[in-house]
Amino acid sequence: MSFDALKWYALSPLWQGDHQVVTTGLPHSQLAPPWQILLLGDGSPTCHLKLLTGEPIEVDVIDMSSIGLDSDGAPPEIEAVPKPRIRRQVWLKTASGQRLAYATSWWDALHVDEYLQNRSLPIWDSLSRLHTELYRDIQGIYYGHSEPLELAFEEKGPFWGRHYLFWHNGQPLTLIYEVFSPYLTKYLGETALQ
Repeated sequence: MSFDALKWYALSPLWQGDHQVVTTGLPHSQLAPPWQILLLGDGSPTCHLKLLTGEPIEVDVIDMSSIGLDSDGAPPEIEAVPKPRIRRQVWLKTASGQRLAYATSWWDALHVDEYLQNRSLPIWDSLSRLHTELYRDIQGIYYGHSEPLELAFEEKGPFWGRHYLFWHNGQPLTLIYEVFSPYLTKYLGETALQ
């Protein structure tokens, strides 16, 4: 798949929920409990994916771009991340090569190297090695389409995604937007209960 590093891949939402939906959860007929744990829980997605698949999770960094003062079409919470900014895009995949998630994150360009010393590591691994205390503040959840992600995941949409802020020492560290592959139904079951 060719990748256009000038943009990132947001879902075209069929449905979306805000912070209130995140705190109360969704009806199981809309999103099954295992999927709610993955999407609405505050745990590390790379850790969850490793536990689900039984394989190490690798990061394929596909973009590290300076976006300067631009909001980059990101969720509004990007305004909490100091400027100038860098956008990082990755695939989270198993060691055997199965893509499980796509993530875009926005960082303070002046401090990104302090936190991502090894850019090939998942964010959580990098921050854990530094013993960085974090709070994952989930702001929104999405259900929608993306043709580029269909091609990359080799799975038909729609897809589930979310965005959140990582906070450290009372300050926003990064904004992250993640989309998960329907391949995960192999481990989590169907996304909705009938």
